[in-house]
This record gives sequence, C-alpha cells and structure tokens, in this order.
Amino acid sequence: MAENGVNPPSAFPPSVDPRSGFDGVTKTFRSLRPAFTLPSPTVPLSVASYAFSLLPCPLPSHTAIIDAATGAAVSFPDLLSQSRSLAASLRAHLGLSNGHVAFILSPNSLEIPALYLALLSLGAVPAPANPASTPAEIASLVRLSNPTVAFAVSSTAAALPRHLPTFLLDSPEFHSFLTSTATSTATRAAEVRQSDVAAILFSSGTTGQVKAVKLTHRSFIALAAAVYAMRREGRPKAMLLAAPMFHMMGFVLALKGVVLLTTTVLMGGNRAGATEMLRAAAQYKVTEITAAPPVVVAMGRPEVVAGLDLSALERVVCGGAPLHPASAERFMARFPRVKLSQGYGLTEGGGVSLSIGPDECSNVRSAGRLHYNVEAKIVDTVTGEALSVGQEGELWIRGPAVMKGYVGDDEANASTFDSDGWLKTGDLCYFDHDSFLYIVDRLKELIKYKAYQVAPAELELLLQSLPEIMEAAVVPYPHEEAGQIPMAFVVRQPGSNLSEAEIIDFVAKKVAPYKKIRKVAFVDSIPKSATGKILRRELSKQALSSSISRL
Repeated sequence: MAENGVNPPSAFPPSVDPRSGFDGVTKTFRSLRPAFTLPSPTVPLSVASYAFSLLPCPLPSHTAIIDAATGAAVSFPDLLSQSRSLAASLRAHLGLSNGHVAFILSPNSLEIPALYLALLSLGAVPAPANPASTPAEIASLVRLSNPTVAFAVSSTAAALPRHLPTFLLDSPEFHSFLTSTATSTATRAAEVRQSDVAAILFSSGTTGQVKAVKLTHRSFIALAAAVYAMRREGRPKAMLLAAPMFHMMGFVLALKGVVLLTTTVLMGGNRAGATEMLRAAAQYKVTEITAAPPVVVAMGRPEVVAGLDLSALERVVCGGAPLHPASAERFMARFPRVKLSQGYGLTEGGGVSLSIGPDECSNVRSAGRLHYNVEAKIVDTVTGEALSVGQEGELWIRGPAVMKGYVGDDEANASTFDSDGWLKTGDLCYFDHDSFLYIVDRLKELIKYKAYQVAPAELELLLQSLPEIMEAAVVPYPHEEAGQIPMAFVVRQPGSNLSEAEIIDFVAKKVAPYKKIRKVAFVDSIPKSATGKILRRELSKQALSSSISRL
C-alpha cells in the first residue's frame, strides 16, 4: 500500500534503492509513485475518448468552465455535448478527419476546450500558436505544421496567410456548430490509434530554435491518467487557468479540468498579472492555482493580497522557472494551510516531477519527485556516463508522455534522442538521497567564465533574496579576457536606490570568485515568455545595445 504518494520498499526489485529510486544495475532513477496501468497501446483510442471514459454517468451538472472576465459559463454536460456536435459539424462541413492539422490562433476562450476535444476525437491535430506572434512568425509556424484549416478570432485572423482557409471562433456559424444536432447522431466515431499525432505544440526546443513538437494520443493519455491517479491526493473544486492554452501547461490543465470534473476559471486575453489572477481566484473561490514564480513571489507580499479573500485556496502549483526558497518561505508564512507544490516539465516530455503532499511540499528547494511512469538518468556531459545520487549532469527522461519527435527536423531529433529512446532535456540536474530532483540550470545558458561554468539561475535566486529587488535575470556578457562574465538585469522595488556597487558587493560575499556579478543594468521589467520563463536571448541582445541604463 502506497503511503504519502510513495511506494513501500517491497514494491521495488533489490537493485533499486527505495529511498532514492536509483537502480544500481541500470544506473537509472525510478519513480517512487504507485504504478498504474495504462490502456494497451494497441487499442484504438483517442485522448478525448479516454478522458470521457473516466467521467461518471450521468454527468454532474456543475460548471466546467467559467470566463473570469465576463462570468459566462459552460456546464459539463454542455461541454461534452458541444464537443460532440462540433466534431460532427467539422467532419460534415469542413471534411476534417484523422491526420488533418488545424492551426489555431486565439487567446484563451470558452470555445477552445470544446474545439480541442472535437478535433482530438476526430483524430485531427490541433496546432495552437501564440496570437501575439507577428505575421512573419505565424507564416513560419504555418509552413512548419502544414495545416488544412485555421481557427482564429476576428482580432487575429488578419495575421494568417491568405491562402489558408480560416474559420472564426467568434462567428455565428461556429457557434451554430456547437449546438447542431443534425449530424451528431449520424456520425460514427473516428478510429484513432494511440500512436497517431494528437497535437503539434510549438516550443523553443531543447536546442533553442522554435520547433513543432509532435505529441501522440498516447502521450496525452499518459498525462491524463497521471492526473486522474492524483485524485487520491484531493480533487480541486475550482482551478484557475491563466496559462495560455496554446502552451503545453495550459493544454494539459484544460484536459485536467475535464478528467477531474473540476470547475476551470479561465483567464483570457494577454498574459494575466499576479494581481488580476488573485482577484479572480478570490472572486470565484478558487481552490487551486498553477502559476509561474512571479505570482508566488507576489503572494508573499502583503500589499498584493490585502483585501482579497483567498480562504478557499488549498494548493498552488509552481513551475516554469526556479522559485527562490526565501520566496517560498514567505508564501508559506502568509498561507500556512496552502500546499505549495513545485514541479518540472517540458513540452517534449510532459510532467516530469512534482511535489505531492505536505512532506514533499516542505522541501522548497527541489522540483519534487519523479512523476508517475517516468524514469530518468543523470548523464555526465563530457563522458556520457550515467551518474548516481548527488551528482550533477544532464537530465534524460523516458516514458509514455515523451513526444514522438519534432516535425521535419531529423537533425534535432537525432540530437535530442539517444538510440534507446531517452530524451535529452538540456537541463543540468541532480537527485538527492530522498529521490528529490533539483534543477541547476539550462546547459545552453551556462555562463563560461574562463574555465568555469556559472549557472544564471543560482545567481538569480541569490539576487531575489535582496528585499530591494523585485525581479532579476542574469545573462552572459562578452569579455575579452574571461570569454564571458555574469551580467545582472535588475528591477528594483519602487523607491529603492539600490546601486550597482551594492549588488556586486552583496553577491561577491555569497559566492565563489568566478561566480561574481561583474556588471549590472537596471530595467523596468524582465522580458518573459507566456508562461513566465525569462527570455535570456532578448536580454543578451539588450546587453550589447547602448540603450541600457546603469544608474
């Protein structure tokens, strides 16, 4: 019997250390989570059909999705009815079927979950993109994914290539498809293989360039099954979804809401700030929030949460970037009854690790323990040797949620996978003796100072411990003698007069000489992706420009 989300020692073969999960024979790390059985991979099954199979009959009538801005809502029976009607209409009127790619350019909206479920049930492949992308970027993504049709809204449609047939989600015709009954009963279910591509999600990849990630129905079935298995830890009543649904995190959270029969409070438009998210959480009595570190940092500040009733909140899941332990501790001091779960994942590999339960959540420096059905290796970046507990190296993962590969990029596929199917994450990590995973930094982002490697994330966490610093990012700056030096971009708290010299001196007292910050720029904001990851390449470009203030 599993205890606290972890298997007892008797559940493992003798070669596996039941404490760390390290297998001394294979030199791999095993998940300590209780195993569960996935459907046989040979059974035809779409992730939509699998998700529907987990739901009770009859369905409860409570709200499935509610728009935080307008209060418009869709119930669970209506969501399933809409997705089935839409699938039948898309097949009958647009001819969509197995393997057809549907490019999607839309902010979060009530229509997106029904559209995803409809396409997935047909075997058609949603390929959602960031609606803030430029027309040139969108044209590139369209060439990469080769769609049959596009779905957009009135405000984004003009950015699409003219040759691509486009259907508007905010049109009367689309809304008629959601409620049509003429074709839904006459259309037989599509036969979808689990190995078929379910979705194409765009990612910067493990090598830096934008890539189209092919994720199979099997990938999402594994993720849905893991979410369903976690219901024993508590099923959230209401979940805030602020992450964009064109991103892996938002895509999976939308699926999670269906699988767990959780009311999803949806935030749309541009990326929501911490204040807007917390107001919505208070208004709709949200019990679970998934957010990037800036939101957790903000929640630790009394002025941000003043006047907000967050008494319903039970859990905050934090991922996308490292969270400083001091920020985690401030959060826990302000919200002692709320579990703070930290996790790690990537578009190419799904959820890799997560903290589950109070004991795991108390380890604020780690990214949790390996998720269900995930195995990992830590590999020496020079020798290729598999390493043991406590040793830093590149994290490799393997499991049913791992992607099928990148679209049309054999070179990237060859460099990302080894011959045994291990996916190389590009992240420098290690496991401790209690099976917790620690993320040191991106290998590609390490600063090469003389013969030393400096992890930007380590310096960023240190900088964020200064009360006068609101945000910070560290990038390499070219240096003739050293090759590269660490340069910090800093957003000061309002009213702060913190100087470059004070920052440099503070860090110098805390780190080895080769890790010192040697240059500081003060800025108004740190550029981030839609999910809160620091865009270091943009900062590196700024570092070389003449527009930076060093006051």
